[in-house]
Amino acid sequence: MKCDYHLHSYYSHDSSTPMEFQIKRAVKLGLDELCFTEHVDYLSYDSESASEKSNYFRELEEMRKKFDGRIKIKAGFEFGVQTHTVRKFETLFESWRDEIDFILLSIHQIDDKDLWSGEYQRGKTQDEYNKGYYEELLNVMKNFHDYSVLAHLDLMVRYDKRGAYPFAKVKDIVTEILTQAINDNKGIELNTSSWRYGLKDTQPCREILKLYHDLGGEILTLGSDAHTPDYLYAHMNEARDILRDLGFKYFCTFEKMIPEFHEL
Repeated sequence: MKCDYHLHSYYSHDSSTPMEFQIKRAVKLGLDELCFTEHVDYLSYDSESASEKSNYFRELEEMRKKFDGRIKIKAGFEFGVQTHTVRKFETLFESWRDEIDFILLSIHQIDDKDLWSGEYQRGKTQDEYNKGYYEELLNVMKNFHDYSVLAHLDLMVRYDKRGAYPFAKVKDIVTEILTQAINDNKGIELNTSSWRYGLKDTQPCREILKLYHDLGGEILTLGSDAHTPDYLYAHMNEARDILRDLGFKYFCTFEKMIPEFHEL
């Protein structure tokens, strides 16, 4: 089974790629399945995203018909939830429930301040913004359950300009996060964008992946986080080898929010 469970098209604010371009690339690469995970963040640049997603579902159905027999196309989203937007996302999920196969849960902003721009980190120590990120994620998880897996769990690594932050300092709260996910029958993803971002380790890092395995975690998806066709399915073979080395035997696809297991 070859699939990609984290990709974007022009239905995400940070991509201009037509949906069909991503699908054609996937077919060329011989993928069996892909899942679009369009951004919803409830910020100024995404304020109309909910209403626009009706077009997303319509086009998705057109693409399913056009590529029928060549590839499975699943409907997903990447929900950028914050503690104070949980209720909005609960309402949104209910309105789309019958259409959705898969939801990534991400923390892209805290207190409406972006991580990618450094706005959230500004004025804080490295301890404060790293621990603050994981605390926000845990708080969201305790109050929001309409998701499938946690996206790029150690995302702060991508945007921490002060360098590597010792995993030992956040191991306890990461353990709590992973335990919460396992107890809630949720999973995590291995996001292969770490290669193109030049990170020194996988995302999440091998220590987190190993901890998830040792805690009994089994629900795991693979995604490239591709915003253009060039990065679709990138480094998936390397990612699978790493997961096997860590002891994982399976990865998941999703159908109407239910995980289906496949051998790595």
